[in-house]
Parts: sequence; C-alpha cells; structure tokens
Amino acid sequence: MVRLTRPRVLVVSIAALLLAYAFAVAPATTIGGAAPRPPTTAETGAVVPAGAAGPPLQPAVELFPPAGKAFFGVMTDKGPYDFTAVDRFAAAARREPQVMLFGVGWESGTFDRVLFDRIKDRGMLPMLGWEPWDYRLDQAARKQKKVTARQIDRLRSIQPRYRLSRIVDGDFDGYLRSWAEGVKSLGYPVAIRFAHEMNGSWYPWCERANGNRPGEYVEAWRHVHDLFEEAGATNVIWVWSPNARWSRTAAHLSGFYPGDDYVDWVGATGYYGTGAWSKYSTFDTIFGPTIAEIRTFSRRPLVVTETGATDAGGRKAQWIRETFRALPKHRDVIGLIWFEVDKERDWRIAASPAASTAFAQSVADPRYDLRWSPDLVPRTELE
Repeated sequence: MVRLTRPRVLVVSIAALLLAYAFAVAPATTIGGAAPRPPTTAETGAVVPAGAAGPPLQPAVELFPPAGKAFFGVMTDKGPYDFTAVDRFAAAARREPQVMLFGVGWESGTFDRVLFDRIKDRGMLPMLGWEPWDYRLDQAARKQKKVTARQIDRLRSIQPRYRLSRIVDGDFDGYLRSWAEGVKSLGYPVAIRFAHEMNGSWYPWCERANGNRPGEYVEAWRHVHDLFEEAGATNVIWVWSPNARWSRTAAHLSGFYPGDDYVDWVGATGYYGTGAWSKYSTFDTIFGPTIAEIRTFSRRPLVVTETGATDAGGRKAQWIRETFRALPKHRDVIGLIWFEVDKERDWRIAASPAASTAFAQSVADPRYDLRWSPDLVPRTELE
C-alpha cells in the first residue's frame, strides 16, 4: 500500500484539478469536442451590429471622392496619346489631377485598352467622352472659309448615319458590345460621358438636329446602358452631361434625362468667355440655373464636366478664384474638369502665370487633397 504523505496528497490534488479543468472548463479541441471559440470583434477589427448573428461585416468601402471632398480633372487636345499638356497643367496647378476626360468618336474609335491604362497608371480616373458621330466632318466644316460659328454647327450636326433612331433600332449593337466587353475587361471603374450637350443643336445626337425626334435621346441612352449591363460591364460610371442653360427659353432638361436608374453622375458644361457668357459671368450665373433645374428631377452627384475661362477681358484669374470659392456652397458638386485647350479661346491655365497661380492656390485647399485609385468605389449618392 502506498502511504499518502502530505507532499503526495498535494501532488495528487494538483493533478486532479488539472484534469477537471481539461475536461470541464477548457474548450475541447479533439474530434467530437465542441468547436473552438471564434475570434472576438476586438481581435479582427470588424464591426458587428448589436444583436447580429453570423460572421462580422466587412469594413466600409472607401469612396471617390470621400465625404467633404471634391476632385478636379483635366481635358487636353491630345488626351492619353500625349501627356505633355497634362504635365504642364499639373505643374501649373501644383497638384496632380484625379480625373482625365478624353473624347472618342464612333466612326473611327475602336476600343483600345492602352488609352485607359495610361490614364489609370498615372493615378487618374479615365472619363470617356463617347460621341456617336464622324468627328472628321466637324474638322472639315471648320476648315471652310467665310463660315460662321452657327453654320459650322449646322454642317457638323447633319449626319444621317448617326441619327438617334439608328442607335435605338440596334444598328450599332455589334459596335456597342465590343466596347462593353472591352470596358468590362479593364476590371476598374471607368466613367462614360455619353453624347454630351444633347440639349443643344450642334451635334448629330441632339434632338433638335439631324432629323431626330423628341424622346429618342432617352431611348438611345437606355439602349446603350442596357447593352453594357447585359454584357456585365458594371464598372461604368454613367455621366449625363447637358450644356448649361444659356437662356430662359432653352429646352427643359428633364425631357432629356434617362432617370437615376440609368445615371450615376449628372454634369454640366459651361464656359466664361463665349456665347451667352461672353461678358463677365460668375460660376453661379453660368451654372446656377442648370444645377437648380437638375435638382428637380435627379438626386445624383453633380460634376462640372467641362469648364474654362478666357483672359480676353483680363479677368481669367479672378474667375478662377471666385469659382473655387463658390464651389463649396454647392455640396452636391463633387468635381470639376478643366478644359486645358487652346480652341476658339485659349482656356489653358498653363498659358497664364496669373491663372496658374490662382488655380494652384485654389486647389491647395484640403478639399481637393485626395487621390484616385482603381480600388475606390465611385460616390453615386449625395451626402
């Protein structure tokens, strides 16, 4: 018989306690035992709603632009084929733009991934100005001698091949699908500004030109949109962009709007120094009525998709400063794209030291201190 001395009793007691803990307290890890305890919220960093069961929610996505921020972008004459003008613009602005707009006409514009990747690789969201026409007819009209601006508009707008009814009837479906498949293959967000300034009369897709009829613009937009959806090209930011209202009698914009289900960003084009705004006009004078009208039928964020200012009256720098001071008052405006081109007027900020300084000081505001990258999700709701 083993004699239970005090030391032996102590050893036996400790062993018994350890066995009891292993079987009754500690979680089982052997086959047939209970499942291990899942990690806590503190361990994973995920957010679990109060009372919710199941796995934790994923962290919130990062939006472009973030709340309280706005982007600025650029459009140049050579687009992604030559970034010289972009580099000069960025040097003048002392900050890199986050979006780049470039145009492609349907007559000669086949999908080319390289153009988008070049923009993306420079940290800018590509925005395609997709134009259903033969732009070479526009160039030919401009070369004619003793032709007024109105006559140029009329000459370039008459292109029966590109009537809206032909888009609606499916005559371009093969072309559209090739682009949808191409855009889908990019795997990152792309903005498409389809058939802009539709409320005018100077392009063949305008309802007031080229034999088009009321309602056909919306039908054409929805047809193009639906083909992209069917192809799985869901990485598109659809940008609807009329010309800013230039008179009280201009056509109401609601008749051209496809609906919030078909649009992600609404936009507007307007310049100080031409047409109805040849005399000095502030940002609110040019864009205010248009923004107010758009807000009667859409709740999508707004982008100034084209703007610029002339220095003919010596007030270009002033206009730039006043515009950037006015923008924060419009909480629904999430971005502005500058037309950095010498065309009809010299709109470039890089061509004027005063304009460069005004622009650089304006975008130095923390409001414009942001980045774009392919992993960001576009903001499509108002704050």
